[in-house]
Amino acid sequence: MQSPASPRPATIDVRELLAGNGPFGPHEVQAIAEALGTTPATHRDLRLTVQDLKQTDGLSPAASVRLGVGLYLLGRSSEAVAALKMGDGSALALYALGLAQAALAATEDSKSSFEAARTAGYPAAACTAAIANALRSAGRLADAATVLDAAAAEEQATADVLAARGALLVEQSGPADEAFALLNKALETDAGQPLALFYLGVLHDKLGDDDEAIDCYQRSLQRYPATVGGLMNLGLLYEDRDDFAKAQECYRRILDGLPLEAPGRDEAFARAQLFMKDSAASGDHLLDEQEQRQRDRLEQVLTLPVSDFELSVRSRNCLAKMGVLTLGDLTRTSEAEVLASKNFGETSLVEIKEMLASKGLTLGQFAEATLAVEAAAPVEEPLGEETEVHALPVTELNLSVRARKCTTKLGIMTIGELVRRTAEDLMECKNFGVTSLNEVRERLAERGLRLRGE
Repeated sequence: MQSPASPRPATIDVRELLAGNGPFGPHEVQAIAEALGTTPATHRDLRLTVQDLKQTDGLSPAASVRLGVGLYLLGRSSEAVAALKMGDGSALALYALGLAQAALAATEDSKSSFEAARTAGYPAAACTAAIANALRSAGRLADAATVLDAAAAEEQATADVLAARGALLVEQSGPADEAFALLNKALETDAGQPLALFYLGVLHDKLGDDDEAIDCYQRSLQRYPATVGGLMNLGLLYEDRDDFAKAQECYRRILDGLPLEAPGRDEAFARAQLFMKDSAASGDHLLDEQEQRQRDRLEQVLTLPVSDFELSVRSRNCLAKMGVLTLGDLTRTSEAEVLASKNFGETSLVEIKEMLASKGLTLGQFAEATLAVEAAAPVEEPLGEETEVHALPVTELNLSVRARKCTTKLGIMTIGELVRRTAEDLMECKNFGVTSLNEVRERLAERGLRLRGE
């Protein structure tokens, strides 16, 4: 919609704007669009309000316009067209009708609606830019250029027309510096102009300026509706940075929110599905590599001889008598075993612990549990509220992909089944390392739980 010239209210009541009797024009529509891009709860409010309006008998022409705008913002363009054609024929109704028709790739119909909206009094610059954008999206670049060139002087200085000209220049592979100048000038007038931000992202992307490209794409998506191109490009940039979680979030927004009737939906949906699958696989592969690097580093540390560290003569002699030669030997030796050694006192114990801590290790962390310890740690049956928690599926812990896969391989389906396992049980699963073990411990601790024997 047309960028408003006056400030909008800080908070938006979607129900009041769509179903109320107050003013409803470009400023109000823009306010809803921006709230949709920044406040998730607005989507729910919009869906519920549109549902109520659809179930209302005998909608007035003015109410039909509000319903049509709501349907368009939800991506239900065919329904929006039907509702807007039942509207009051106002400038806003005609402009919104043009947007819905453009979303359905009905280029000529949208062009006629935008022209009618301009005649009815809708801001001329917004209509000119909308016509040019519809023609550009249809691949009719020469026609789009003709429309923009014919715009009046006062229209040429608006954010919408400047953004449309910059976008067209990018599509025409024109001079990058000229495109940058046009798009940046559009942002000087409207800092959130989504088309200008998207195409600035495209230009920065081509130049390899990833930080700037990501910033532009992110800002372009803050004004609804989000573009498939912006989400797709942003996802790919996140993948380049090995930030697969954020990449998948972008692809998921496409898969969850792409309207069924959007032009080229099947191709865009298939691409998003493919990218989502590749991103998930790459994320798992990266986890595998990270886990292996962590294991390799741990193995190297465990092989370090204790003689490499500055220990007291008493501590060195005691460890030598025990046959403890490396840090790995210490991690497999319990505190009780160390203290049982003759002449090994609390002072030496503290010294050993500090040495291990300097390498991120603890005394006896890989020591095998004795039968006495096992006998002292029976399975505790849950009581009271714990019973309900134990019955919850393990997915409630929101574990990482790696940890989740390992619990599945071990046949662990509930939180109760998980807490009945020891750390050693989990570590027996291939690819389940110290990182995954600590993650499980943290998630259980958040619910006041722990693994068996801990």
